[in-house]
Amino acid sequence: MSQGIAPIGKRNPNLPFHPAVRAGDFIFVSGQVPKDENGNMCVGNIEEETRWTIECIRRILALEGAELSDVVKVTAYLEDSRNFGRYNKVFADYFPDARLARTTVEARAVIECKIEMDAIAYKPKT
Repeated sequence: MSQGIAPIGKRNPNLPFHPAVRAGDFIFVSGQVPKDENGNMCVGNIEEETRWTIECIRRILALEGAELSDVVKVTAYLEDSRNFGRYNKVFADYFPDARLARTTVEARAVIECKIEMDAIAYKPKT
């Protein structure tokens, strides 16, 4: 690992990346899908899957003392772009101040789910 870059979270031994990495004052969260706190996949409607996915991001950020309010960029991948309005409403509940940049695209995930999201947070190390 390069100096100044530190892995965050427990790496799945079958995947060649970590849940997140810290690079200086930034935390880069890998793509997350709807999973519960035990890492089990959760299947539901787009609203439920969006909540579970954002909660995954929240849990990973907490490992570094960061919160959703520290997020500066989100990329969301929707299985079906017709779900945009419903996903967007849940997203707005979690990010009410909308002080971030965001990209949302339609793409199939490599596993069966309706949404995947990655995030970048800015949280200076103390």
